[in-house]
Amino acid sequence: MHLIIYSRRRGDARQIRLTGIVPAALCIFVLGLVFVAGSMIAGGSDNALTADAVEQMRAEVEAQQAKISDLDAEARANLDALAVRMGQLNAHVVRLDALGRRLVSMADLEEGEFNFDDPPARGGPETGDSGLSVEANDLDTMLDDLALQIDDRADQLTVLERVLSNRRLSRDRVPEGRPISSGWLSSYFGKRTDPFSGKQKFHAGVDFAGNEGVDVLAVASGVVTWSGKRYGYGTMVEINHGNGLVTRYAHNKENLVAVGDTVKKGQEIARMGKSGRATGPHVHFEVLKHGQKVNPLKYVQR
Repeated sequence: MHLIIYSRRRGDARQIRLTGIVPAALCIFVLGLVFVAGSMIAGGSDNALTADAVEQMRAEVEAQQAKISDLDAEARANLDALAVRMGQLNAHVVRLDALGRRLVSMADLEEGEFNFDDPPARGGPETGDSGLSVEANDLDTMLDDLALQIDDRADQLTVLERVLSNRRLSRDRVPEGRPISSGWLSSYFGKRTDPFSGKQKFHAGVDFAGNEGVDVLAVASGVVTWSGKRYGYGTMVEINHGNGLVTRYAHNKENLVAVGDTVKKGQEIARMGKSGRATGPHVHFEVLKHGQKVNPLKYVQR
C-alpha cells in the first residue's frame, strides 16, 4: 500500500509505502477521523445558520406583532373619536327635531305636514352601479360637511323661531275678542241716552252684561297699569299692550291682578260686577289708541 503525502510548504509530494495490515488499518482510521471531523464542522455551521435565521424570523414576527398592536390601538382610538362625533351630531339632530316641532306648533301648520318624529321619505330606482366604498378620510370629510349643514340649519331655524315668536307676541298684544267668558252686548260705542239722566251723551266704550261674578278676560297680552277704584268707572283694570294700545275693564266686583303684573291674552283679570256708575252687572270695555278712545267693536269682532 502506498501513501502519498503532499507538502504545501515544500511544494512537493512524498510517497510512503505501507506494508502489512496494521499500517493500512491505521491509515484508514486516520482518514475516517478526518472525514468525521469535517462532517461535524459542516453540520455545526448549518446548525448555526439555522439558529440565526430562526432568531431573525422571531424578531421580525415580534416587530409585526408590535405594529399590529399599534394599528389596533389607533383603530380603536379612531372608532372612539367617531363615536363621540356621531353622539354630538345626534344631539344636534335631536335639538333640531325639538325646534322643528315647536316651530310647527307656533306656525299652526296642519298635523302631519311636517313630521319630525319619522325619518324623511326617500327613494329612487336602483342603478347598476354598486357604488364606491367610503374611505376613512372621506368619512371624516362627510362628517365635517354634515356638521356644518346641521349648524347652518340650526341657525336658520333659530332665526325663524325668533321671527315667529315675535310675530305671535305682536299678535297677542293686539286686542281681539270679547272681554267676558259669557254674557251679551248691552250698549254700543257712540251717542246714546244716558241711563241716569236720560240725556244724549257720548259713550266711550261698549258694555257687556251678564251674571255677577262672571270672568272678565284680558283681550290681549300686556302690563297692568291700573287696578283699583276710579271715578265713574268703579273698580277698574287698565292694561297697556304697547304700540299705543290700552284697554280698560270697568265696574268689576273684584280685580284679580295688580299694577305691574304681566297678563296673557285670555287670562282672567277680574269678576263682573256693578261697582261705580252702573245699573247692573256688566263690564264697560274701552280701547284707547295713542290716548284717543276708539270703537272697541272692531277689535271685538276680529
